[in-house]
Amino acid sequence: MGGATQGGSHPAAVAAAACVGSVVGRQGVLPSLGRVTVDAPGSASGLPRLRKELFDTAMRAGASGVGVCATEPFAPVHDDLIRRRGDGMAATLHFTYDDPDVATDVTRSFPWARRLVVVAWPYLPTAGSPGPALPGTGRIARFATADHYQPLRGILDELASLMRGAGFRAEWLSDDNRLVDRAAAVRAGVAWWGKNTMALAPAVGPWTLLGSVVTDAEIDVSTPMERDCGTCAACLPACPTGALVGPGVLDARLCLAHWAQAPGVLPAELRAPMGDRIYGCDDCIEACPPGARLLERSEAVSVGRVDLLALLARTDAELLEEFAHFYVPRHQARYLRRNLLVALGNAGGVEAEAVAIGYLGHPDWLLRGHAAWAVGRLGGRFARPALRRAMKRERRSEVRSEISAALNSL
Repeated sequence: MGGATQGGSHPAAVAAAACVGSVVGRQGVLPSLGRVTVDAPGSASGLPRLRKELFDTAMRAGASGVGVCATEPFAPVHDDLIRRRGDGMAATLHFTYDDPDVATDVTRSFPWARRLVVVAWPYLPTAGSPGPALPGTGRIARFATADHYQPLRGILDELASLMRGAGFRAEWLSDDNRLVDRAAAVRAGVAWWGKNTMALAPAVGPWTLLGSVVTDAEIDVSTPMERDCGTCAACLPACPTGALVGPGVLDARLCLAHWAQAPGVLPAELRAPMGDRIYGCDDCIEACPPGARLLERSEAVSVGRVDLLALLARTDAELLEEFAHFYVPRHQARYLRRNLLVALGNAGGVEAEAVAIGYLGHPDWLLRGHAAWAVGRLGGRFARPALRRAMKRERRSEVRSEISAALNSL
Protein backbone atom coordinates (compact mmCIF):
# COMPACT_ATOMS: atom_id res chain seq x y z
CA MET A 1 0.00 0.00 0.00
CA GLY A 2 0.87 3.63 0.10
CA GLY A 3 1.68 3.42 3.73
CA ALA A 4 5.43 3.40 4.42
CA THR A 5 5.53 1.04 7.27
CA GLN A 6 3.83 -2.31 7.20
CA GLY A 7 3.89 -3.57 3.69
CA GLY A 8 4.03 -0.70 1.45
CA SER A 9 3.42 0.03 -2.13
CA HIS A 10 4.94 3.34 -2.76
CA PRO A 11 14.86 9.57 -10.80
CA ALA A 12 14.80 12.90 -11.09
CA ALA A 13 11.86 13.25 -13.43
CA VAL A 14 8.31 11.99 -13.75
CA ALA A 15 8.15 8.86 -15.88
CA ALA A 16 6.55 9.57 -19.24
CA ALA A 17 5.57 6.02 -20.03
CA ALA A 18 4.26 3.07 -18.08
CA CYS A 19 5.51 0.26 -20.29
CA VAL A 20 8.63 -1.70 -19.34
CA GLY A 21 9.63 -4.93 -21.03
CA SER A 22 6.51 -6.99 -21.58
CA VAL A 23 4.50 -5.04 -19.04
CA VAL A 24 1.46 -3.26 -20.40
CA GLY A 25 1.26 0.24 -18.97
CA ARG A 26 -1.28 3.03 -19.28
CA GLN A 27 0.41 4.26 -22.45
CA GLY A 28 0.39 0.79 -24.00
CA VAL A 29 -3.24 -0.31 -23.76
CA LEU A 30 -4.53 -1.98 -26.88
CA PRO A 31 -8.13 -1.62 -28.03
CA SER A 32 -10.38 -4.17 -26.40
CA LEU A 33 -11.10 -7.26 -28.46
CA GLY A 34 -13.89 -8.35 -26.13
CA ARG A 35 -14.04 -11.35 -23.85
CA VAL A 36 -11.65 -14.08 -24.98
CA THR A 37 -12.28 -17.74 -24.20
CA VAL A 38 -9.40 -20.21 -24.16
CA ASP A 39 -9.59 -23.43 -26.14
CA ALA A 40 -10.29 -25.73 -23.21
CA PRO A 41 -10.38 -25.44 -19.41
CA GLY A 42 -6.82 -25.14 -18.16
CA SER A 43 -5.43 -25.34 -21.70
CA ALA A 44 -1.88 -24.00 -22.15
CA SER A 45 -2.66 -23.14 -25.78
CA GLY A 46 -4.98 -20.38 -24.68
CA LEU A 47 -2.57 -18.74 -22.22
CA PRO A 48 -1.37 -15.93 -24.53
CA ARG A 49 -4.95 -14.84 -25.14
CA LEU A 50 -5.80 -15.14 -21.46
CA ARG A 51 -2.76 -13.03 -20.61
CA LYS A 52 -3.85 -10.30 -23.00
CA GLU A 53 -7.39 -10.37 -21.67
CA LEU A 54 -6.13 -10.00 -18.10
CA PHE A 55 -3.91 -7.07 -19.02
CA ASP A 56 -6.58 -5.30 -21.08
CA THR A 57 -9.20 -5.77 -18.36
CA ALA A 58 -6.99 -4.27 -15.66
CA MET A 59 -5.86 -1.33 -17.76
CA ARG A 60 -9.39 -0.47 -18.89
CA ALA A 61 -10.42 -0.42 -15.23
CA GLY A 62 -7.76 2.18 -14.37
CA ALA A 63 -4.61 0.27 -13.40
CA SER A 64 -1.33 2.06 -14.05
CA GLY A 65 0.49 -1.18 -14.79
CA VAL A 66 0.11 -4.96 -14.95
CA GLY A 67 2.78 -7.63 -14.97
CA VAL A 68 3.39 -11.30 -14.33
CA CYS A 69 6.13 -12.96 -12.32
CA ALA A 70 7.10 -16.42 -11.13
CA THR A 71 6.53 -17.48 -7.53
CA GLU A 72 10.08 -18.34 -6.47
CA PRO A 73 10.86 -17.01 -2.97
CA PHE A 74 12.03 -13.41 -2.64
CA ALA A 75 15.24 -14.34 -0.86
CA PRO A 76 16.85 -10.88 -0.53
CA VAL A 77 13.64 -9.46 0.94
CA HIS A 78 13.48 -12.37 3.39
CA ASP A 79 17.00 -11.54 4.56
CA ASP A 80 16.10 -7.85 4.94
CA LEU A 81 13.08 -8.65 7.11
CA ILE A 82 15.19 -10.85 9.36
CA ARG A 83 17.90 -8.18 9.53
CA ARG A 84 15.47 -5.41 10.50
CA ARG A 85 13.96 -7.54 13.22
CA GLY A 86 17.42 -8.29 14.53
CA ASP A 87 18.72 -4.71 14.56
CA GLY A 88 15.52 -3.34 16.10
CA MET A 89 14.54 -1.16 13.14
CA ALA A 90 11.30 -3.12 12.71
CA ALA A 91 10.20 -1.68 16.05
CA THR A 92 6.79 -3.13 16.91
CA LEU A 93 5.79 -3.73 13.30
CA HIS A 94 4.05 -7.01 12.60
CA PHE A 95 2.52 -7.67 9.18
CA THR A 96 5.20 -9.24 6.96
CA TYR A 97 7.72 -9.13 9.82
CA ASP A 98 5.74 -11.69 11.81
CA ASP A 99 6.59 -14.56 9.46
CA PRO A 100 9.17 -13.65 6.80
CA ASP A 101 9.17 -17.22 5.50
CA VAL A 102 5.50 -16.95 4.56
CA ALA A 103 5.62 -13.32 3.42
CA THR A 104 8.41 -13.96 0.92
CA ASP A 105 7.28 -17.34 -0.40
CA VAL A 106 3.69 -17.34 -1.62
CA THR A 107 3.79 -21.12 -2.16
CA ARG A 108 3.78 -21.52 1.63
CA SER A 109 0.17 -20.30 1.54
CA PHE A 110 -0.71 -21.54 -1.96
CA PRO A 111 1.34 -24.68 -2.77
CA TRP A 112 -0.18 -24.81 -6.24
CA ALA A 113 0.92 -21.28 -7.18
CA ARG A 114 3.03 -20.84 -10.30
CA ARG A 115 2.50 -17.18 -11.18
CA LEU A 116 1.57 -13.82 -9.67
CA VAL A 117 -0.38 -11.38 -11.82
CA VAL A 118 0.50 -8.04 -10.23
CA VAL A 119 -1.59 -4.88 -10.58
CA ALA A 120 -0.42 -1.35 -9.71
CA TRP A 121 -3.29 1.01 -8.90
CA PRO A 122 -2.95 4.81 -8.52
CA TYR A 123 -4.89 6.44 -5.69
CA LEU A 124 -4.26 10.04 -6.71
CA PRO A 125 -5.75 12.43 -7.68
CA THR A 126 -9.02 11.03 -6.31
CA ALA A 127 -7.58 10.77 -2.79
CA GLY A 128 -7.24 14.54 -2.80
CA SER A 129 -5.29 16.77 -0.45
CA PRO A 130 -5.78 17.68 3.23
CA GLY A 131 -5.07 21.29 2.35
CA PRO A 132 -3.34 23.80 4.63
CA ALA A 133 -3.16 23.36 8.39
CA LEU A 134 -6.02 24.96 10.34
CA PRO A 135 -6.39 25.37 14.12
CA GLY A 136 -8.45 22.60 15.68
CA THR A 137 -8.08 20.30 12.68
CA GLY A 138 -6.02 17.23 11.88
CA ARG A 139 -4.99 15.52 8.68
CA ILE A 140 -5.13 12.02 7.30
CA ALA A 141 -2.56 10.68 4.85
CA ARG A 142 -3.91 10.51 1.33
CA PHE A 143 -3.92 6.72 1.06
CA ALA A 144 -6.35 6.58 4.01
CA THR A 145 -8.81 9.38 3.20
CA ALA A 146 -11.18 6.60 2.12
CA ASP A 147 -10.93 2.90 1.34
CA HIS A 148 -8.90 3.40 -1.83
CA TYR A 149 -8.23 -0.33 -1.99
CA GLN A 150 -11.86 -0.99 -2.87
CA PRO A 151 -11.56 -0.51 -6.68
CA LEU A 152 -8.30 -2.46 -6.67
CA ARG A 153 -9.94 -5.36 -4.85
CA GLY A 154 -12.75 -5.27 -7.41
CA ILE A 155 -10.44 -5.61 -10.40
CA LEU A 156 -8.35 -8.31 -8.69
CA ASP A 157 -11.54 -10.27 -8.08
CA GLU A 158 -12.50 -9.86 -11.74
CA LEU A 159 -9.09 -11.08 -12.92
CA ALA A 160 -9.31 -14.09 -10.61
CA SER A 161 -12.75 -14.89 -12.02
CA LEU A 162 -11.38 -14.75 -15.57
CA MET A 163 -8.65 -17.23 -14.65
CA ARG A 164 -11.09 -19.58 -12.95
CA GLY A 165 -13.39 -19.35 -15.96
CA ALA A 166 -10.46 -20.45 -18.09
CA GLY A 167 -10.00 -23.52 -15.90
CA PHE A 168 -7.20 -22.36 -13.61
CA ARG A 169 -6.94 -21.83 -9.88
CA ALA A 170 -6.77 -18.23 -8.72
CA GLU A 171 -6.87 -16.28 -5.45
CA TRP A 172 -6.03 -12.62 -4.93
CA LEU A 173 -4.00 -10.82 -2.27
CA SER A 174 -3.74 -7.12 -1.47
CA ASP A 175 -2.29 -5.51 1.66
CA ASP A 176 -1.89 -9.04 2.96
CA ASN A 177 0.87 -10.35 5.23
CA ARG A 178 1.20 -13.48 3.08
CA LEU A 179 3.03 -11.51 0.38
CA VAL A 180 5.55 -8.66 0.29
CA ASP A 181 3.69 -6.99 -2.54
CA ARG A 182 6.47 -4.52 -3.39
CA ALA A 183 8.88 -7.35 -4.19
CA ALA A 184 6.29 -8.96 -6.47
CA ALA A 185 5.69 -5.63 -8.20
CA VAL A 186 9.39 -5.17 -8.95
CA ARG A 187 9.78 -8.72 -10.24
CA ALA A 188 6.65 -8.36 -12.37
CA GLY A 189 7.96 -5.12 -13.88
CA VAL A 190 5.27 -2.74 -12.64
CA ALA A 191 7.40 -0.81 -10.13
CA TRP A 192 10.90 -0.23 -8.83
CA TRP A 193 12.26 -0.01 -5.31
CA GLY A 194 12.33 3.58 -4.12
CA LYS A 195 14.85 4.97 -1.67
CA ASN A 196 11.90 5.58 0.68
CA THR A 197 11.43 1.74 0.77
CA MET A 198 8.21 1.98 -1.24
CA ALA A 199 7.37 0.72 -4.70
CA LEU A 200 7.42 3.48 -7.30
CA ALA A 201 5.47 2.93 -10.51
CA PRO A 202 6.05 4.60 -13.87
CA ALA A 203 3.81 7.63 -14.45
CA VAL A 204 2.42 7.63 -10.89
CA GLY A 205 5.50 7.36 -8.67
CA PRO A 206 4.78 6.41 -5.06
CA TRP A 207 1.02 7.08 -5.17
CA THR A 208 0.46 3.39 -5.80
CA LEU A 209 -1.48 0.54 -4.25
CA LEU A 210 -0.54 -3.01 -5.14
CA GLY A 211 -2.37 -6.30 -5.45
CA SER A 212 -1.68 -9.72 -6.94
CA VAL A 213 -3.63 -12.68 -8.22
CA VAL A 214 -2.02 -16.02 -7.34
CA THR A 215 -2.60 -18.63 -10.04
CA ASP A 216 -1.43 -21.99 -11.34
CA ALA A 217 -1.71 -20.72 -14.94
CA GLU A 218 1.85 -20.61 -16.26
CA ILE A 219 1.42 -17.33 -18.11
CA ASP A 220 4.51 -15.80 -19.73
CA VAL A 221 6.35 -13.66 -17.20
CA SER A 222 7.17 -9.98 -17.64
CA THR A 223 10.57 -8.34 -17.60
CA PRO A 224 11.50 -7.30 -14.04
CA MET A 225 11.80 -3.58 -13.38
CA GLU A 226 15.47 -2.61 -13.44
CA ARG A 227 14.90 1.09 -12.98
CA ASP A 228 15.96 2.90 -9.81
CA CYS A 229 15.95 6.40 -8.34
CA GLY A 230 19.36 7.27 -9.74
CA THR A 231 20.93 10.22 -7.98
CA CYS A 232 17.61 11.48 -6.59
CA ALA A 233 17.34 11.24 -2.81
CA ALA A 234 14.66 13.88 -2.19
CA CYS A 235 12.73 11.60 0.16
CA LEU A 236 15.52 11.16 2.69
CA PRO A 237 15.75 14.72 4.09
CA ALA A 238 11.97 15.12 3.74
CA CYS A 239 11.27 12.70 6.60
CA PRO A 240 10.43 14.86 9.64
CA THR A 241 12.13 12.53 12.11
CA GLY A 242 15.00 11.14 10.03
CA ALA A 243 13.43 7.69 9.94
CA LEU A 244 14.87 7.09 6.49
CA VAL A 245 18.38 6.43 7.74
CA GLY A 246 19.69 5.58 4.29
CA PRO A 247 18.52 4.71 0.78
CA GLY A 248 15.96 1.95 1.16
CA VAL A 249 16.41 1.70 4.94
CA LEU A 250 13.59 2.72 7.28
CA ASP A 251 13.99 2.82 11.04
CA ALA A 252 10.39 2.25 12.12
CA ARG A 253 11.28 3.39 15.64
CA LEU A 254 11.25 6.93 14.22
CA CYS A 255 8.48 6.57 11.64
CA LEU A 256 5.37 8.65 12.41
CA ALA A 257 3.17 6.51 10.17
CA HIS A 258 4.19 3.46 12.17
CA TRP A 259 3.48 5.07 15.53
CA ALA A 260 0.05 6.27 14.42
CA GLN A 261 -0.84 2.58 14.01
CA ALA A 262 1.03 1.24 17.03
CA PRO A 263 -0.49 0.38 20.40
CA GLY A 264 0.64 1.89 23.68
CA VAL A 265 2.12 5.29 24.51
CA LEU A 266 3.37 7.53 21.73
CA PRO A 267 7.02 8.38 22.47
CA ALA A 268 7.18 11.87 23.95
CA GLU A 269 9.97 12.94 21.60
CA LEU A 270 7.82 12.14 18.54
CA ARG A 271 4.64 13.94 19.61
CA ALA A 272 5.63 17.41 18.44
CA PRO A 273 6.88 16.06 15.08
CA MET A 274 3.50 14.32 14.67
CA GLY A 275 2.06 17.77 14.09
CA ASP A 276 -1.60 17.58 13.12
CA ARG A 277 -1.35 14.04 11.72
CA ILE A 278 -3.83 11.53 13.06
CA TYR A 279 -3.09 8.70 10.61
CA GLY A 280 -0.24 8.15 8.21
CA CYS A 281 2.45 10.50 6.93
CA ASP A 282 2.95 11.66 3.34
CA ASP A 283 6.13 13.70 3.70
CA CYS A 284 8.60 11.35 2.02
CA ILE A 285 6.27 10.60 -0.88
CA GLU A 286 5.24 14.22 -1.37
CA ALA A 287 8.92 14.93 -1.99
CA CYS A 288 9.23 12.18 -4.64
CA PRO A 289 9.60 13.74 -8.14
CA PRO A 290 8.06 10.82 -10.11
CA GLY A 291 4.72 11.47 -8.39
CA ALA A 292 4.78 15.26 -8.70
CA ARG A 293 2.25 15.57 -11.52
CA LEU A 294 -0.39 13.51 -9.78
CA LEU A 295 0.26 15.39 -6.55
CA GLU A 296 -0.33 18.73 -8.28
CA ARG A 297 -3.63 17.51 -9.68
CA SER A 298 -4.74 16.24 -6.29
CA GLU A 299 -4.34 19.66 -4.65
CA ALA A 300 -7.60 20.76 -6.25
CA VAL A 301 -9.54 18.16 -4.26
CA SER A 302 -9.67 19.05 -0.57
CA VAL A 303 -10.21 15.97 1.59
CA GLY A 304 -8.43 14.44 4.53
CA ARG A 305 -8.77 17.33 7.01
CA VAL A 306 -10.92 16.56 10.03
CA ASP A 307 -12.40 18.44 12.99
CA LEU A 308 -10.49 17.23 16.05
CA LEU A 309 -12.97 18.59 18.58
CA ALA A 310 -15.92 16.93 16.87
CA LEU A 311 -14.12 13.59 16.68
CA LEU A 312 -13.05 13.71 20.33
CA ALA A 313 -16.69 14.20 21.29
CA ARG A 314 -17.84 11.04 19.51
CA THR A 315 -18.43 7.61 21.01
CA ASP A 316 -16.01 4.76 20.50
CA ALA A 317 -18.48 3.03 18.19
CA GLU A 318 -18.86 6.17 16.06
CA LEU A 319 -15.10 6.60 15.74
CA LEU A 320 -14.52 3.00 14.76
CA GLU A 321 -17.33 3.14 12.23
CA GLU A 322 -16.11 6.35 10.59
CA PHE A 323 -12.56 5.05 10.30
CA ALA A 324 -13.36 1.41 9.65
CA HIS A 325 -10.78 1.35 6.84
CA PHE A 326 -7.97 2.31 9.26
CA TYR A 327 -5.79 -0.26 10.92
CA VAL A 328 -6.59 0.42 14.59
CA PRO A 329 -4.56 -1.63 17.09
CA ARG A 330 -6.74 -4.30 18.70
CA HIS A 331 -9.74 -2.45 17.22
CA GLN A 332 -9.70 -0.14 20.23
CA ALA A 333 -10.87 3.45 19.77
CA ARG A 334 -8.51 4.59 22.53
CA TYR A 335 -5.69 4.65 19.99
CA LEU A 336 -7.63 6.90 17.66
CA ARG A 337 -8.34 9.23 20.59
CA ARG A 338 -4.68 9.16 21.60
CA ASN A 339 -3.71 10.37 18.12
CA LEU A 340 -6.44 13.01 18.15
CA LEU A 341 -5.22 14.39 21.49
CA VAL A 342 -1.63 14.68 20.25
CA ALA A 343 -2.83 16.41 17.08
CA LEU A 344 -4.97 18.74 19.21
CA GLY A 345 -1.97 19.68 21.33
CA ASN A 346 -0.08 20.62 18.17
CA ALA A 347 -2.92 22.19 16.19
CA GLY A 348 -4.46 24.30 18.95
CA GLY A 349 -7.68 26.18 18.37
CA VAL A 350 -10.14 28.22 20.41
CA GLU A 351 -11.63 25.31 22.36
CA ALA A 352 -8.59 23.04 22.31
CA GLU A 353 -7.49 23.74 25.88
CA ALA A 354 -10.92 23.11 27.37
CA VAL A 355 -11.27 19.78 25.54
CA ALA A 356 -7.77 18.62 26.48
CA ILE A 357 -8.38 19.58 30.13
CA GLY A 358 -11.63 17.63 30.07
CA TYR A 359 -9.71 14.53 29.03
CA LEU A 360 -7.53 14.81 32.16
CA GLY A 361 -10.44 13.12 33.93
CA HIS A 362 -11.00 10.39 31.36
CA PRO A 363 -11.36 6.83 32.76
CA ASP A 364 -8.61 5.56 30.43
CA TRP A 365 -5.14 6.25 31.86
CA LEU A 366 -3.61 6.25 28.35
CA LEU A 367 -5.82 9.15 27.35
CA ARG A 368 -5.25 11.04 30.59
CA GLY A 369 -1.52 10.85 29.98
CA HIS A 370 -1.69 12.14 26.40
CA ALA A 371 -4.19 14.80 27.47
CA ALA A 372 -1.66 16.05 30.04
CA TRP A 373 0.93 16.39 27.28
CA ALA A 374 -1.58 18.25 25.10
CA VAL A 375 -2.48 20.64 27.93
CA GLY A 376 1.20 21.40 28.55
CA ARG A 377 1.81 21.81 24.85
CA LEU A 378 -1.09 24.24 24.46
CA GLY A 379 0.07 26.20 27.51
CA GLY A 380 -3.12 28.20 27.96
CA ARG A 381 -4.10 30.25 30.99
CA PHE A 382 -5.86 27.33 32.64
CA ALA A 383 -3.13 24.77 31.94
CA ARG A 384 -1.16 24.99 35.18
CA PRO A 385 -4.10 24.90 37.65
CA ALA A 386 -5.76 22.10 35.68
CA LEU A 387 -2.61 19.99 35.71
CA ARG A 388 -2.08 20.59 39.45
CA ARG A 389 -5.64 19.47 40.20
CA ALA A 390 -5.13 16.41 38.05
CA MET A 391 -1.90 15.56 39.87
CA LYS A 392 -3.66 15.61 43.25
CA ARG A 393 -6.17 12.97 42.23
CA GLU A 394 -4.00 10.89 39.90
CA ARG A 395 -2.79 7.50 41.15
CA ARG A 396 -1.37 6.00 37.96
CA SER A 397 2.42 6.48 37.88
CA GLU A 398 2.62 6.81 34.08
CA VAL A 399 0.08 9.64 34.11
CA ARG A 400 1.74 11.39 37.05
CA SER A 401 4.98 11.40 35.05
CA GLU A 402 3.17 12.95 32.09
CA ILE A 403 1.59 15.63 34.30
CA SER A 404 4.94 16.41 35.89
CA ALA A 405 6.58 16.75 32.47
CA ALA A 406 3.73 18.99 31.28
CA LEU A 407 4.09 21.25 34.32
CA ASN A 408 7.82 21.48 33.77
CA SER A 409 7.24 22.44 30.14
CA LEU A 410 5.16 25.41 31.32
